[in-house]
Amino acid sequence: MLYLFSGDDTKNKIISYERFIKSIPESTETFFINRNDFNKAQIENFYSSSALFSSLSSIIFSNILEYEEIRDFILDKLKLMEKSSSSFIFLEGKLNKPILDAFKKVLSMDKDSLLRINIFELSKEKKEKFDNWLLPNAFLAKDKLNLWIYFRQAVDKGVVMEELIGVLFWKMKDALLRKNFSKFSEEELKDFIARLSYLLPEARKKGLDAESVFEQFLLEAF
Repeated sequence: MLYLFSGDDTKNKIISYERFIKSIPESTETFFINRNDFNKAQIENFYSSSALFSSLSSIIFSNILEYEEIRDFILDKLKLMEKSSSSFIFLEGKLNKPILDAFKKVLSMDKDSLLRINIFELSKEKKEKFDNWLLPNAFLAKDKLNLWIYFRQAVDKGVVMEELIGVLFWKMKDALLRKNFSKFSEEELKDFIARLSYLLPEARKKGLDAESVFEQFLLEAF
């Protein structure tokens, strides 16, 4: 089954998304996937596995439809995901009409199906976007004061933790590939990357608040 939460009204979108996530039975195995750990073979296995032979799963995608190669793959597989016994949940920013139409086309147009498409849009006068790159730039500069300030600004503007963690993860991977060890050693970067990979999944399993867990990670990093 498909579920979509999208739009630039981040606050109300996240409230609705978090409410839905809490409704998922504890027995359901949950997977969080962003651009950094997207694997086509794994996704195909998720929608092709039968619930008769495996436990039900919820696969949560965070802001992956903005990347063309991933988007094309996903849109091509929507019908298979909708028919699957597992749940495929998309948490996205503002999507254009062709993408939304692709979701609507796959979902049957009955009342229950329409409720699985959740669009949250800000009016023009309320639009304000946080620059997600401010946080990872402050982190890699070891600027602890601005790191915390940018984190709070992001939270106040409703930026979802998956977005911030994804950008920070990518920035660290880039520093590692470029061998930029001016502020952190290679070992430290590798440790941060490994910890970020499991930060949110572990928080969800333990019933911890994602915002608090990520803030603690940032404050204790250096």
